[in-house]
Amino acid sequence: MIFQQYELGCLSLFSYLIADETTGRAVVIDPQRDVSQYLADAARQHLTIERVLETHFHADFVSGHLELAAATGAVISYGDQAETDFPMEPLAHGQRLSLGDVTLEIRHTPGHTPESISIVVFEHADDVAPWGVLTGDALFIGDVGRPDLLTSVGRTADELARELYASVHDQLLTLPDVTRVYPAHGAGSACGKNLSTASESTIGEQRRTNYALAPMSVDDFVEAVTQGQSVAPLYFAFAADSNRRERELLDDNEQSPRLDIDEVLRRQAEGAVLVDARPGDVFSSGHLRGSVNVGLDGRFAEYAGDVLRPGDEVIVIADDGREDEARVRLARIGFDHVVGALPDIDDVLIARPDLAERASRITAAELLDWQAADPSLQVIDVRNPGECADGMVDAAINLPLPNLLDELATLDPTRPTVVYCAGGYRSATGASLLRAKGFATVADVYGGYGATCTAGPGRATATV
Repeated sequence: MIFQQYELGCLSLFSYLIADETTGRAVVIDPQRDVSQYLADAARQHLTIERVLETHFHADFVSGHLELAAATGAVISYGDQAETDFPMEPLAHGQRLSLGDVTLEIRHTPGHTPESISIVVFEHADDVAPWGVLTGDALFIGDVGRPDLLTSVGRTADELARELYASVHDQLLTLPDVTRVYPAHGAGSACGKNLSTASESTIGEQRRTNYALAPMSVDDFVEAVTQGQSVAPLYFAFAADSNRRERELLDDNEQSPRLDIDEVLRRQAEGAVLVDARPGDVFSSGHLRGSVNVGLDGRFAEYAGDVLRPGDEVIVIADDGREDEARVRLARIGFDHVVGALPDIDDVLIARPDLAERASRITAAELLDWQAADPSLQVIDVRNPGECADGMVDAAINLPLPNLLDELATLDPTRPTVVYCAGGYRSATGASLLRAKGFATVADVYGGYGATCTAGPGRATATV
């Protein structure tokens, strides 16, 4: 058996290639949208990718099933509870797929989504004990999939959590303890709240250590897995819907058109969003007026998806040589309207100082002094509610970054405003969004909430 795990850290995504070495027949499971690596690895090992298996309709990224099918002629398969706009071969609970001696068995494991499946892997067709199981978003290392992402489309979190309890206990925990566990996501994913940094585990280890698998009633399980979840990123509903539909194919080797400043300004006036992907400190020292800062070295696509609309035309500004990386990373969440990139931003700002703007970044002590001196100061905490449990800056408004774009009308753009988060990355993005939307005086805080706690006795309060 050939078994290969791929990790995409910026989206906390694991995908897989499984093949029978003797026959050369292969499948890819839960592929990211830019599929060149799977094609290259299959070619190097003389494998034929004959099927793309999706464990469910992913909400946090647009999958590469259509790209792989177009490139290889592979069949796309989901569990038989899934309905798609494109040709797809559904798989029944208990159905086995043979790659030669290597055999895969489908198990329906609904709960994270209604159509979720897990894939049990047998190294040899006549093995009694499985080699491993690919659990999708049903079971993570240290957690289970959150059941609340579909509550707005007809299924309650309570209903799905009860299905998830049955899936975990009746389908996954019935596997031998030595069975290897390979999930679809790792630490940092918004599809759960307690995901480990480990890339693999076993059923036995999860039985012993996973809080969600501890002995408890179904009611207690529902409570445990529905409480304390982060706010779902703004783009999740769009990405989940995109994965059901025919859509444009991504060529991850294509380059974005390079635009001059006059073309950029024309498109900006017509509604295009300028996404400056440079680090926050670099952005703050000088950027084009109206740009939104989402640092490329962080969870770029996820946070860009919090401050952009899926249909927005986007112009990328990045360090030279990274413009196309930014385009592909936006495409991974289905944001396909990158109309071009503006190169040589430093030269542009030198040549056109009338277009340049600086961003105000302040220390935690400066925030607390400003707040004491000016009662009109508007302070916004863009962390998730669970992060605020240990405290907030006094009188701050909690507006998680995924909610900020939809809640702009609840804020006063004429009041001076300070934005903070846990460490400074999200606050730089949130503050730049407010400036781009016409807020007159906006700053963000170096070091985030943690810095306010050490700014001096009595200068931050645990308002919960």
